Amino acid sequence: MDVLTAIASRASAIKLAAPGPTGEQLDIILKAGIRAPDHGRLSPWRFVVLEGDKRKILGTAMSALRRRLSPDATDEEVRKEGQKVMRAPTIVAVAAHTAPPGKIPEIERIVAVGAACQNMVLAAHALGLGTMWKTGQAAYDPEVKKAIGFGPHDHVVGYLYLGAPETPGVPRESTLDGYVTRL
Repeated sequence: MDVLTAIASRASAIKLAAPGPTGEQLDIILKAGIRAPDHGRLSPWRFVVLEGDKRKILGTAMSALRRRLSPDATDEEVRKEGQKVMRAPTIVAVAAHTAPPGKIPEIERIVAVGAACQNMVLAAHALGLGTMWKTGQAAYDPEVKKAIGFGPHDHVVGYLYLGAPETPGVPRESTLDGYVTRL
C-alpha cells in the first residue's frame, strides 16, 4: 500500500482481536517509528512492548491509578479499568525521552515522538492490522509510567493497541473547509 492510500484509508479500529502482529510485523512497525523526523537527531522515542500476560503489568497499574484517583470507585469499576489492556493482543507504549535538557526544546522531542506514533499507525495499517491510539490518565501518571519501565523524564505520547481489526473504523472525511487559511 502506498503512503497516500494508507493516509486516506486509515481509521482507528473500533474493536481489535487476536492475532496481534507477528514478530516480523512488529519489527517493521517499530522501525517505522524510529524513522520519524526529529530535530537535532536526538532519537527521543522509547517503546515498551506488552503482549500476552505482560499486558497485565499495565492493567494492574491502571487499576491502582483508578483507585487512587477515585477512592469511591467500586471494585468492579477498578477491575474494568485494568481490563482495558485486554482490548488488543499487543500494546506498544510510546514515550518521549526528554532528558537531559538541551538546545532542542522538550516540546520538539515530544512532537517528534507523535510523528513516530503516526508512522507506526500507518505501518500497521499498511500491514493489514488494526490500531487504536490511547492516552488517558494512565499516560500521565508517574506510577503507571514507572510500572512499565519509563522514567520521570519520559512523556507517554500514546499506547498503541495493535491487533486484527475485528470491527474496523471509518476514515474521516478529508475536507479542508474550516481548517485552512490561505494568505
